[in-house]
Amino acid sequence: MNTNQDNAKSPQDEMRSKLLIKLIPTVRKKGFQSLRMDEIAKYMDISKATMYKYFASKEEIIEGVVNSFVQYINELTVQSLDTVQSFDTKFRQLFEQAILLAAYISDTFLDELKVMYPDLYNSLKEAMKRREDKISSFYQEGKEKGIFNDVNERLIFLQEDVLVRAMLDMKFLMLHHMTLNQVLLDFYKLIKLQLFKAEKLEVTNDSDVIQKIDYMTQKITRDLL
Repeated sequence: MNTNQDNAKSPQDEMRSKLLIKLIPTVRKKGFQSLRMDEIAKYMDISKATMYKYFASKEEIIEGVVNSFVQYINELTVQSLDTVQSFDTKFRQLFEQAILLAAYISDTFLDELKVMYPDLYNSLKEAMKRREDKISSFYQEGKEKGIFNDVNERLIFLQEDVLVRAMLDMKFLMLHHMTLNQVLLDFYKLIKLQLFKAEKLEVTNDSDVIQKIDYMTQKITRDLL
């Protein structure tokens, strides 16, 4: 997720970003309301004194976490496309981002954010709404150009949100004798079959999908499960 803005960050900002990344898995699993500053320092793997060199308060830390999510969401760009291959490439990028967002932005985190920091909650929800609007335009263009089926994209958004959260439940995976890697691959195939017209699927390329899903599986398993 490197951007030009990232490359221009000061050493202070770079360190802040690294520390926030370390904290995000904990916030995802436990929320933040009950976290004390000494616990946050522990999850960041630094001393409490060092932590205060980078963050003045718990509120500043939570704001930093939300801004990290917003920045990642805002990195999405969806320009006008012409070929089946270009739509296929963008679809894979959108799929990866959808999985990671559903995995890392938990209901627990959102519920606490809404109550305790409504301005930050609204900022995050607005970013997610802009993302959906961009993707809706992408789906609409694909339908107009005869590449996508005439599906309701809102149902795809709902699948991504609800099913991914279920797939991250170890009890669900064990009950159905499934691995996270396999269920993500099956989900990818399901969404693609729903979206692309049958004759267009024949010219798409899934050669890098297994590698992408392996990456997501390792990341999610390491951080969240």
